[in-house]
Amino acid sequence: MTTFALQAQPVDAASWLDLARRAEDAGFDTLQAADHPGACAAPYVALAAAAAVTSRITLGAYVANAGIREPLLLAADVATLDVVSGGRARVGLGAGHTPAEWLAVGRERPDVPGRVERCIAVADAVRALLDGGTVTVHTPHLDAHEARLDKPRPVQERVPLLLGTANTRLLRWAGAHADIVGLSGLGRTLPDGHSHTVRWRPDQVDAQIEQVHAGAAGRQTPPPLEALVQIMEITDDAESVAAPHAAEIGVSVSDLLAAPFVLIGTVEEIRASIERHEKRWGITRYAVRTPAFEAVQALGLL
Repeated sequence: MTTFALQAQPVDAASWLDLARRAEDAGFDTLQAADHPGACAAPYVALAAAAAVTSRITLGAYVANAGIREPLLLAADVATLDVVSGGRARVGLGAGHTPAEWLAVGRERPDVPGRVERCIAVADAVRALLDGGTVTVHTPHLDAHEARLDKPRPVQERVPLLLGTANTRLLRWAGAHADIVGLSGLGRTLPDGHSHTVRWRPDQVDAQIEQVHAGAAGRQTPPPLEALVQIMEITDDAESVAAPHAAEIGVSVSDLLAAPFVLIGTVEEIRASIERHEKRWGITRYAVRTPAFEAVQALGLL
């Protein structure tokens, strides 16, 4: 069964609450909020508001920046959301990439290995705190002493953890430990601090999936895979729509249309692409942004 998450941001109360209701009524599995402090709304505040007007849709950040978030504060946000939503919270974590976010909190962005180490350490700590453990860790990447989350305690016995990444080591870690692996398909951060190179060619996606499988080798059931859709458009001329995107990104049109991060074509063509993605890569989940709302509905898969 294919499921869809909706990543969105509030601009005012009325439209945000209306979107939450519509997403639930439409059949979206999850409402997600991004985490870019200073550039978008605080995700767990926004999601708590959405929880008040919904009853079924799950709620989580996509994704909280582990580089600048402290585990105890993050775990408290997630647990509080779980309480006020009646057990619908989800942890969403990523290593972060925007240099300005580190500078704004008085830190220097680490290199890639440092961000990966920090992300794993934060994920482990948040998991332990939500599960009722005590966390003491003193490393160059994370420092915490006897941290506990006594109140509030989550409603769920285990709050699901999604790790969003395209990094090799994090994909392996997610395969071993995450409840959902969020495939971002994003590579090196470009000089603007926001844009990325992409890893969208089929062989690059193969390599990412191989890392998840390697990490999941010891698990009875591997985690489901969720692709972050960057481009979605229903059209009867997929190649023409895809061509400028392919040229900008630097991939062939055929490779772009084959990527799970792009859904372009007629309803029938997109549904066929989704079937191919599941057959080749095991991808059964997709995260889309608000402009794709109606296009997802048109697929008849919600």
